[in-house]
Amino acid sequence: MSNAFDAIVIGAGQAGPPLAGRLTASGMKVALVERHFFGGTCVNTGCMPTKTLVASARVAHQARRAADYGVVLNGDVSIDLSRVMARAHKVTETSRGNVEGWLDGMEHLTVLRGHARFESPDTLRVNGELIAAPRIFINVGGRARVPEDMPGTGDINYLTNTSILQLAALPRHLAVIGGSYIGLEYAQMFRRFGSNVTIVERQSRLIAREDEDVSETIQSLMEAEGITVRTNAECIAFAPHTEGAVVKVDCTSGDREIVASHVLLAVGRRPNTDDLGLERAGVRTDAHGYIVVDDMLATNVPGIWAMGDCNGRGAFTHTAYNDFEIIAANLLDSAQRRVSARIPCYALFTDPPLGRVGLTDAQARASGKRLLVSKRPMTRVGRAVERGETQGFMKVVADADTRRILGAAILGVSGDEAIHGVIDMVNADQTVDTLEWAVPIHPTVSELLPTLVGDLKPL
Repeated sequence: MSNAFDAIVIGAGQAGPPLAGRLTASGMKVALVERHFFGGTCVNTGCMPTKTLVASARVAHQARRAADYGVVLNGDVSIDLSRVMARAHKVTETSRGNVEGWLDGMEHLTVLRGHARFESPDTLRVNGELIAAPRIFINVGGRARVPEDMPGTGDINYLTNTSILQLAALPRHLAVIGGSYIGLEYAQMFRRFGSNVTIVERQSRLIAREDEDVSETIQSLMEAEGITVRTNAECIAFAPHTEGAVVKVDCTSGDREIVASHVLLAVGRRPNTDDLGLERAGVRTDAHGYIVVDDMLATNVPGIWAMGDCNGRGAFTHTAYNDFEIIAANLLDSAQRRVSARIPCYALFTDPPLGRVGLTDAQARASGKRLLVSKRPMTRVGRAVERGETQGFMKVVADADTRRILGAAILGVSGDEAIHGVIDMVNADQTVDTLEWAVPIHPTVSELLPTLVGDLKPL
């Protein structure tokens, strides 16, 4: 193998493989280096296995509600966690194998399985061998953050979003540390599997980056399913216990200690940049280890770019893939694509889910713009009523002068899908009038969107 390439991609997550495909198709000789599993976080420990588990949990929940729909089931609903996990692992293994097979068969691509470390701005060491290229693309992803300010983490056997996927038996009592997106999804699914669950959150409300009405509704949904929520947990610490672990909390109310059989740490992510030898290449990182990039995803070192979770410019599979699209378009298509043009959108995959685009209400108010707002409960949505799932609401905020949508949220059945009608309007730079005069299909959740924007009123 020659050690000289036209480009090197580090990491086979969501951005790396498609970029390798575009680069090789343009005639470049490319090396892709992967030290562990192909497919990145999404395929192996993120979206695909977790949403598979969410689907299993939803089936269990719906089975328990069968009588509400006039369906009679004989016997209790029980969970075989080994089969639930086997199904999730199968989904992951199939997707991972597809990615690996695609790359192995890609013309002009050399796939190297090993750990890449910089020796200089254009040279990497992999498995003791040196490889070099004038263009290097970093796509190394991230991992669960283990908090240093919570005493006792080193004294207990805690779980992360990776290790929890290897559970063979249901936790008796799962303490979820962190009331944000990952923590909420796992809390609900394991409660539906049959575990007792307590969510411990430092801040005064769950998913505090969202508006208060979203946080309050999510908490009500969790509590309605029997999940205990402990907020304002300022001083969180851990200690071993014969039944698992003691979680010490200093909340404004409730017991100061929780005895849990299992503890899941869901307090954020950190980038996998600490063992790449970035200092040898002169690549700058911020205080949290994220690689600093400009609006076109270039680092401070010419010829080195960073994509996906490791650059701090997005924490989602869709933003990582868009990073690839931006780099490929600029490098190969003479485009001028920029991260700042990306419309922020994402979902929380609890049941019901939350779909979000653009600004929150609080952010819109802080903008100083004259605003139009509208909000409707899901009880007004025929599809939700028919399905017997009327929790939540949908809302939108718009600029009163330009009549452009600034942000929207749909917390309710199919909210993660219905939000795309709004996302498309924002990306197309259309006014609310365009959406108001759309004719959506009945009966769907999306059919209320024209009514929602038609009822916009000054704030």
